[in-house]
Amino acid sequence: MKKNINKKHVTIIVIIIIASIFLGWLFFHSSGEIQTNNPTQETETKDALYTCSMHPQIKQHAPGSCPICGMDLIPVEHKESSEHHMHSNEIHISESALALASVQTSIIKRGIPEKNVHLTGKVQADERNISQITARFGGRIDKLFINYTGQKVKKGDKLAMIYSPALISAQKELLEAIKYKSSNPSFYNATRAKLKQWNLSNKQIDAIETHRKINYSFDIQSPISGTVTKRDISTGDYIKEGSQLFEVIDLSKLWVMFDAYESDLAWIEKGDNIDFNFQSFPGEKFKGKVSFIDPSIDNKTRVAEVRVELNNKFGKIKPGMLADGILKSNTAQNTNELLIPKSAILWTGKRSIVYVKIPSKHETTFQYREIVLGPRAGNFYVVSKGLSEGEEIATNGVFKIDAAAQLAGKSSMMSTD
Repeated sequence: MKKNINKKHVTIIVIIIIASIFLGWLFFHSSGEIQTNNPTQETETKDALYTCSMHPQIKQHAPGSCPICGMDLIPVEHKESSEHHMHSNEIHISESALALASVQTSIIKRGIPEKNVHLTGKVQADERNISQITARFGGRIDKLFINYTGQKVKKGDKLAMIYSPALISAQKELLEAIKYKSSNPSFYNATRAKLKQWNLSNKQIDAIETHRKINYSFDIQSPISGTVTKRDISTGDYIKEGSQLFEVIDLSKLWVMFDAYESDLAWIEKGDNIDFNFQSFPGEKFKGKVSFIDPSIDNKTRVAEVRVELNNKFGKIKPGMLADGILKSNTAQNTNELLIPKSAILWTGKRSIVYVKIPSKHETTFQYREIVLGPRAGNFYVVSKGLSEGEEIATNGVFKIDAAAQLAGKSSMMSTD
């Protein structure tokens, strides 16, 4: 019995030993394979690129947090081997993705920009026809011939009558100087010149000499024909030399001052035609030409004034009326520019970006490109630099192409470089 028992024990022990050796061989063999594969994994880890899903411009070769928003960085998916050789400003788009994004393209062509500039303006008096009448000498207003503003006058009409002690003294000096006209002509000429400085005409001075009579009141006359727009005095007022008395404006010719924004100035030049109308005369159209463009821009409104001269023989148009106009740009009609649709452009503040389709690629590939824009022409922009005639660009779905480039870690509108 003991011998049989010992044999059984020995058999069991041998089986256990063999099984242990086999399991050990399996374990160490597989661990060796793992150790062999570790360098490759380390290499892949080193080659991995991590980015932020919210800020794709953030890229680094190790996991971490986004320095902008604090989100965990995610690995950028490895593309096919052919894409490893793509430039950083190129992005492949599959046909299904193009359809989903409704991407459309067009060929860049040259053309004549159609530019009609919409302007708003206001009527004002022609500054050359405004006369500010001031007192040449002090005195008292004895009589007014103009009783209200808006009264029409002709050149030479009396506006007021003034009593002036200083003028009386000057006349006495003239009558005294006449005695010395031959012996002391300089004294005589000086007294006449003094009266001329006080706005007395040669005819009035000659009358004083002829009649040897002092005038105690003098008339203030209108220097131009027009409308009295200001009356700053009343009967009995005492005035000083230089005091404002009246403002007379000839309203037979007016200015319409239109406001032009900076972006529109490139299309405006002297001689351009403007069709405009006034709210006071609905349905009635007026025409004029640009006669002047303000050389400076208002710091607050960021506009420059564009002037149109308007005949107003019958006084129909009033200063202060508002006008709406459309300027037909001669500058646009005389050019042949490289034009792209407004929808093709992405703006980042400082940069203007388009996506150009690369025809030589087997797959649909777009290239990120920064361009320099000229002035806007309706729904198009003039291209100053960065594109050539005949190139094909994305005109619809551009933002979705840029979003794909961001997720792929490619150059995009979010790039800081």
